[in-house]
Amino acid sequence: MNRRHFLQTTLAAGTLAALKSVAGELRTGSILLRSSWQTVNIGDIAHTPGIVQLIQDHLPGVEVRLWPGNIGNGVEEMLRRNFPKLAFVKTADDIKAAFAECDFMLHGSGPSVVAQAHLARWHKETGKPFGIYGITLPAVTPKPVTAEAFITYAPLDDGLRGLLDAAKFIYFRDTISLKGAQDAGIKCPVMEFGPDAAFGVKLRNDEAAAAFLKANGLEDGKFLCAIPRLRNSPYWIMKNNNQMNETDKKKHEVNEKYREQDHAKLREAMITFIKETGMKVLVCPEDESHMQVGKENLIDPLPENIKSKVVWREKYWLTDEAVSTYARSLGLLSMDMHSPIMAVANGIPAIHCRFWTQTVKAQMWRDIGLGEWLFDMDEEKDGSKIAAAVLAIAKDAGAAKEKVAKAMAFVRQRQKETIATVGKQLPAK
Repeated sequence: MNRRHFLQTTLAAGTLAALKSVAGELRTGSILLRSSWQTVNIGDIAHTPGIVQLIQDHLPGVEVRLWPGNIGNGVEEMLRRNFPKLAFVKTADDIKAAFAECDFMLHGSGPSVVAQAHLARWHKETGKPFGIYGITLPAVTPKPVTAEAFITYAPLDDGLRGLLDAAKFIYFRDTISLKGAQDAGIKCPVMEFGPDAAFGVKLRNDEAAAAFLKANGLEDGKFLCAIPRLRNSPYWIMKNNNQMNETDKKKHEVNEKYREQDHAKLREAMITFIKETGMKVLVCPEDESHMQVGKENLIDPLPENIKSKVVWREKYWLTDEAVSTYARSLGLLSMDMHSPIMAVANGIPAIHCRFWTQTVKAQMWRDIGLGEWLFDMDEEKDGSKIAAAVLAIAKDAGAAKEKVAKAMAFVRQRQKETIATVGKQLPAK
């Protein structure tokens, strides 16, 4: 069964029911949104403004109260600037009031049911409905991942299975996870493909982006963004002051084993792009470790005649400035997932290079019709195919943007349909 047929057959019935339920009706009430997992990665930051934007666009009469995990690092201020009506649930009294006053709890996008304990608490204490939006089902993936048939899933404990069964809907951000939930016999009445909430991001900081580009000689539409990545995000550096436990040490060993192998392929693509087009490359971060990773692995090994065409973003940024920068680029080449999401959401072509150590979330690139821009780094012997894909975008930017537009038309339709299902849970005015 091909991707499009699978999506059509699994989406049809639930979609029609959801759309019918909200047609011509203004929904009101309050949603308690559990999201904002961390701030060291602009993709994790993006989940929250993405879903808030979608609710604001499609359910304008609905109040959203955000129960965040972490909104430090300037993220709270960014959210307040962009969503002045967004309420924040921070204290025990705030949580108590939200449990009493909100009509529905929504679990935001993430690599799993990140806030399982909080969903369980809501379910037990209020008995009110809840749903899950844009997650990946935790899976055990072989090396390399060559086909869906080889994916196995982490066992579902009774508590998690009970929550998944009790949810009003679960939207999986990749169809591999959706199939896994179906195979596991989850009884949730609406289980469908639903794009990661980061596809909804409209944040911008054009002033900061324009100033950075001007200072570094980067012209609109004439540079490529390149984002590095180690196989395992080094949270022991970003969060624990380089203190590693035994699991971290094993992850570090994997990082060191593949560091050169992976980044050599991106360097090959960068070198080819610069030689063939004469344009520049901006090496920039998705998480706080990427500045140093990029310098050491993408820039420092380059030939001297190529380095003059490469700009290093040496400071971390927030999602709004990153999106404004991506939107001014020719395209994006990334070993992380959410910058490509935010790029295509803003009309910019994006190539994603993934590893077996990541979740199966990369499948969403195939699910939305961008499979030819997805590369498995365990299967690519060198960077030649990646370089060819980058050059194809450079040589026919119009065709590449048409491909993005087609993919995003599908995403926008799914957003409309999935948020209609959210609205179905709320009072009608």
